[in-house]
Amino acid sequence: MSLVETERLIAGRYRLHHVLGRGSMGTVWAAHDEVLRRDVAVKEVLVPPGTPDTEAELLRERTLREARSVAQLTHPNVVTMYDVQQVDGDPYVVMELVPSESLADVVRRRGPLSAPQGAVVADAVAAALEAAHRAGITHRDVKPGNVLVADDGRVKLTDFGIARNVAEATLTSRGITLGTPAFIAPEVAAGGAVSPAADQWSLGATLFAAMTGQQPYEGANVLQTINQVVHGEVPSASVCGELAPVVAGLMTKDPAARMPLSEVRRVVRPLLPEPGTEVFPDTDDTRPVVPISRPPVVPISRPPVVRQAVPADTPLAADPGPLPFTHTLPPRRSPFWVVAVFAVVLFTIGASAGFAITRTLAGAPLLPPPQVTGPSLPAISSTVSLRPTTASAATAKGEQGAQFSIEVGADWTSFLEQRTNKGLVPSTVVHLVAPTGVYEVTVQRFPDYYPRRTIKDYLGFVRSRWAEDMYFGEVVESAEGLPVGGPERAVQFSYRTVERSSVADGREEPLRRSRYSRVLPRGTDLWVVEVVFPTEQEETGRDTLFTPIAATFAVV
Repeated sequence: MSLVETERLIAGRYRLHHVLGRGSMGTVWAAHDEVLRRDVAVKEVLVPPGTPDTEAELLRERTLREARSVAQLTHPNVVTMYDVQQVDGDPYVVMELVPSESLADVVRRRGPLSAPQGAVVADAVAAALEAAHRAGITHRDVKPGNVLVADDGRVKLTDFGIARNVAEATLTSRGITLGTPAFIAPEVAAGGAVSPAADQWSLGATLFAAMTGQQPYEGANVLQTINQVVHGEVPSASVCGELAPVVAGLMTKDPAARMPLSEVRRVVRPLLPEPGTEVFPDTDDTRPVVPISRPPVVPISRPPVVRQAVPADTPLAADPGPLPFTHTLPPRRSPFWVVAVFAVVLFTIGASAGFAITRTLAGAPLLPPPQVTGPSLPAISSTVSLRPTTASAATAKGEQGAQFSIEVGADWTSFLEQRTNKGLVPSTVVHLVAPTGVYEVTVQRFPDYYPRRTIKDYLGFVRSRWAEDMYFGEVVESAEGLPVGGPERAVQFSYRTVERSSVADGREEPLRRSRYSRVLPRGTDLWVVEVVFPTEQEETGRDTLFTPIAATFAVV
C-alpha cells in the first residue's frame, strides 16, 4: 500500500494513516483530525461488488441517516460519533478512537469474567442503553463483540443500528450472519416487534456469555439456534455466580417482566470495585469455562404460528461502524494483541436482507453434488409426516387475499419477514423451518405484481442477488400440470448455491444448498413456494420434501 493511498485527506481535515480493520462492506482507518488535532477512527463505507445501483444508493443514504441519528447520543459508555462526510458520493463516518479489545476477545483470551469485572460490564452497558432508550434509540445488537473494554478500564458500547428484524439480523440473501442469533431476544427471533426490552434480554445473554465463557444458545446452524431461542428453555443463570440474579432477571421471555436497566445498576452496585482499581489487569491467569447443562428443545406439537413482522420502514438506530480499536495497544498487553486489531463492519439494508430467494423443481439434476466435509446431516425420512398449516403473507399494513395453506412437519417453526426487493416490488415471506434448521420451506407473496411485471423479471431478480461464484446450475422449466391462476403460466425453478459459514471451533465449512421452487401467478399477485435442503441430499430432498410439500400449497 503506497504512502499516498494511506495519507489521503478526507473532507479537507481527516488524514487517513493506516487500516485498522476491513470487512465486506467497509474499511476502518486510524486517522488524524487536522482541524481539532486529535486521533479519530474513520469508517469508509464500501459497496460490495455486484451490488445493484439502487441498493448501493440505499446503503449510502441509510449510512448518512443513521449516522446523523446516533450522533445525537452522547454518553461516556457509548462510542462517540463525531462527524459524517460524503466524498465523491460515498459516506465516511468519523468516530472516537478507543484503544481496546472487545469483550468477546477478552473472554476468549482470559476466560470468564470475575464478579467485579462482570459488574463493571453490566453497569456500563446498562447505563449506555438507558441513555440510548431515553433518546429513542434501540441498539438491537447487544453482544460481547459490540462491547469494548478499553485499555484504561472503561467499557463502551458500539455498533448501533445493525439489527432490524429476525431476517436481517440473522441471515441475508447470501446466508451471511449479520448479528449473533444466540443473543437475540425471543420475540425478535420469532419475527415480533422490536422494543427496548429486546436490548435488556441481549444484555442478559451477553452477561451470561461473559460469566461462563459460552453462548447461552448454540445450534449447528443459524436456524437451529433461532429455534432454540424461540422455543427452548432459558438456560439456568445459576452458573453466572454473583451476577445470577441480574442474568435471570434480564433473560425472561416475557418482555414486560424483564429487569429494568436501573434495577440492573442497583443490583450490581455492591459488586463494583473501589474507584481506581484496575479491573482488567494484564495477567496470564485464565479462568476455566463454566460447564453448562443445556436443556433440549421441546418439539412443538401444534401448527406454526406466524407473528407480526416489523414494518420495513421502522426507525432504526444508527451504525457507528466497526469497533474503533487503535492500531497498537500498550505494552502490558500480550504481543498478539499489539498487532491484532478487530474491526466489525456490519451494515444491513432492507433490500438485501432476508433469506435466499426461490428454488424450483427440475426434471434433470443440476451439477454433480460437491463433496461436503462438515458434520453428518440427519437423514430425510422416505415417509415425511406432514401437517396442514394456515398462515398469512399479508404486508405490514395488512390486506385481504394473503392467507394460504401448506403442509409441513408438525414440529416446524415459523418466522415472518418483510422484504423491500429494490428494483422489483416489496414482498412478504413466511419461513417454515425444521427443528434442526437444515430444511426450510418459504412462501413468498409479491402483492400487485401484475400487470407491470412478469416471471422473467422475478428470475432476473433472483440471479442478481447472488455473486457468480455462489450461484450455479440453474434450471427453469414450465409447470404445465399446474392450473393457470394468473396472466401467465407457472414455472418450476431450481439452482444451487455455495456459501461459507462459521462453525463452533472457528473453522469455516462450505454450505451447499439446493433450492427448488414453484413460481405461481395468482390473480395480480405472484407467489413463490420454495424448499431448501443440503445439496448432498438433493435427490431425496426433491422427492420427499419438495414434491409433496409444494403440491399442498393453496391460496385460501
